[in-house]
Amino acid sequence: MEYRFNNKKDFMEKLEALFKDGMRLKKMKIYMPHPEHDVEHLVEKYEKPSRLKFFTLVGGLTGCLTGFAFTTYTVFSWPLVTGGKPFISIPPFTVIAFELTILLGALFSFAGIMILARLPKISKMFAEEVHGNEYIIITDDAR
Repeated sequence: MEYRFNNKKDFMEKLEALFKDGMRLKKMKIYMPHPEHDVEHLVEKYEKPSRLKFFTLVGGLTGCLTGFAFTTYTVFSWPLVTGGKPFISIPPFTVIAFELTILLGALFSFAGIMILARLPKISKMFAEEVHGNEYIIITDDAR
């Protein structure tokens, strides 16, 4: 079903009514003449929060554990005794673990964005029709 509006007020009322009726954002296409922050706030109100933070958490933990495992493996594979210090010394290992935490956290976040947004969509890379100054909501009737 397609709803067309010429003003923002009617568009926002219909969009909120659709959300209250149980329509999900995945079942809608919304076209606006310019970005509206009110639409973002409305979507945040009715939609579940993003799962992107879990990708970042897993990436960060993986990076931290990999950093400590890599440095520990290196010390035991090529031991270098310096001044009677212990082989496993946490302070210098922390630098490598921190760097890998940031690196893998960022890479996993990027991968999470691509997965959750289902990108890249080759079929959607072409320009769609221009709708002018209208606000349009296109929904799937099968909820």
